[in-house]
Amino acid sequence: MRRLAILLSLILLITTQMFSQITVSGKVSDESGQEIPGVSVNVKGSSIGTVTDIKGEYKISVRDEKAVLVYSFVGMKTEEVKVKRQTVINVVLKDDVVELEECLSIGYAPQKKSTFTGAVSRVMYGSSSGIMIRGQASVAYDQAFNTESYAGISENGYKQVTKEPLSTFSVDVDRASYTNIRRFLNQGQLPPEGSVRVEEMINYFNYDYKQPTNEHPFAVGSELATCPWNDEHYLLKVGLKGKEIEKDNLPPSNLVFLIDVSGSMGASNKLPLLKSSFRLLVNELREDDYVSIVVYAGAAGLVLEPTSGANKKQILDALDRLQSGGSTAGGAGLKLAYATAKEHFVEDGNNRIILATDGDFNVGQSSNASMEDLVAKERDNGIFMTVLGFGMGNYKDDRMEIIADKGNGNYAYIDNLQEAQKTLVSEFGGTLFTIAKDVKFQIEFNPQKVLAYRLIGYENRLLNDEDFNDDTKDAGEIGAGHTVTALYEIIPQGAKDAKEWVKSVDKLKYQKKQTRRNVETNDEWLTLKLRYKQPDGSKSQLMTYAIKGEVDEFKSASDDFRFAASVAGFGMLLSESKYTGNLNYDEIINMAKASRGEDEDGFKAEMIRLIKTAKSLDEQLTMLND
Repeated sequence: MRRLAILLSLILLITTQMFSQITVSGKVSDESGQEIPGVSVNVKGSSIGTVTDIKGEYKISVRDEKAVLVYSFVGMKTEEVKVKRQTVINVVLKDDVVELEECLSIGYAPQKKSTFTGAVSRVMYGSSSGIMIRGQASVAYDQAFNTESYAGISENGYKQVTKEPLSTFSVDVDRASYTNIRRFLNQGQLPPEGSVRVEEMINYFNYDYKQPTNEHPFAVGSELATCPWNDEHYLLKVGLKGKEIEKDNLPPSNLVFLIDVSGSMGASNKLPLLKSSFRLLVNELREDDYVSIVVYAGAAGLVLEPTSGANKKQILDALDRLQSGGSTAGGAGLKLAYATAKEHFVEDGNNRIILATDGDFNVGQSSNASMEDLVAKERDNGIFMTVLGFGMGNYKDDRMEIIADKGNGNYAYIDNLQEAQKTLVSEFGGTLFTIAKDVKFQIEFNPQKVLAYRLIGYENRLLNDEDFNDDTKDAGEIGAGHTVTALYEIIPQGAKDAKEWVKSVDKLKYQKKQTRRNVETNDEWLTLKLRYKQPDGSKSQLMTYAIKGEVDEFKSASDDFRFAASVAGFGMLLSESKYTGNLNYDEIINMAKASRGEDEDGFKAEMIRLIKTAKSLDEQLTMLND
């Protein structure tokens, strides 16, 4: 009887706890009523949590009415709300404004942006302290709060076809620039110089390209229409679609999680977000996938021997135990990660290091050149690299871009758990499984049809023309299911504004002048050539396509074409391009709205919201300049 009474008591207790659970839903917005995606919603004192979706909405279960929900978002004041008996809780977050102590107003230089990012989490307009949104040094601030670094970008200009008929570049499937820009705009700041890479913004979005139907691992398509920001010009879109592979058919993985646990990773949007992100990835692993964990701070160490994806609890427990502290021995961490990957190398498998860091390598083998040499060497041994960036304030975008590019991998910036879901779950195959490496474009323009051209973006991916046929030259990689898009702005023969963009030079004394008469007449606009290698191959394969036909009106072009153009326009305005013509934020908003098409996850709608934010910030900057 006593055992029966105890059993009944336990059943009653469990039943009471089950029925006392409360499901709370609601929306999080700012003071203007605009919804905020990516807000962390956690049950205070527990590990239970979620994030708001693209509409700022959330749903979470709590154990009882005494629970307290904590709402937090970078750049905004944290709010705590007692559940009581509420099933719907809508929250308004307020800007967390930090005024700078020393501020000088000495004028703005509109063509140059400063690179401060971390000292102020939200910009306060009209402040007596004169806080700068962007511009030359019109604000004095403590540089110790911000050491972010970005590689310089020199925007591609027009090339005259008779002088430079070939355009050669490496593909780029990195998407870090877009999410980093999103971080700045969500904090109330325009992005700094060097952070805007237009091709990464365009390639952040997936497009409805056709799957490959032949022996090649990707399909190629193109589209030509009038340019929306210059009526005299045309816009060319070239798109690649990587072969999609079902997860069960992907090769087994030997993954090494290389995790930065230095003192700089202590912030909530660094190591805590990193651990939550990797939990999502671990849930995707299969029995024949193996994971090792290497960490580095003042020194590097192996904290998890290779463990099957079937033992998810063991992997998750190792992640949960990680804590931040110490300096950053990034070089030592890379060496140990490669040694671990080589020791457990899987033939015909996916051998890959996943580096997660804020990029602040400041102890040991830390120079960009030495990191590049190490990663390039091991790439040739079949160990590829994926880089995930986290955090702000000391973020080293330039270093992480180099490591990913040289490691035959990709680079993403994780600013919230939704982005982790997109990168590590929804795009699992594209992020972690390479289907073609060293993918190069080379386009030859026909001078009978094209006077000049300019490649939009890809400034850090340009190759010499002779590199196209050189199989020893490294280039970009494409993952399973990835799409890659490139845009060219074309000045056709007969354009009325040609003299504005194509400058003349003195006649050459020793060279025979190339003229339109020297070229055989045909109706082709250009010839597109691609080279690629199999993931384990050393000899490239060639694909060639001639592009011809009528030029569509922009309004008649596909949704993919018009949306990609709107993203490019957004990037051009953010980077203060001199080629924007008559473009403005309102026009970009209208272009994006009209071409959204299917937007199941809401990422395109989110971009429209970001364009509106950028417009508001730009208007505030104009007011300050006036």
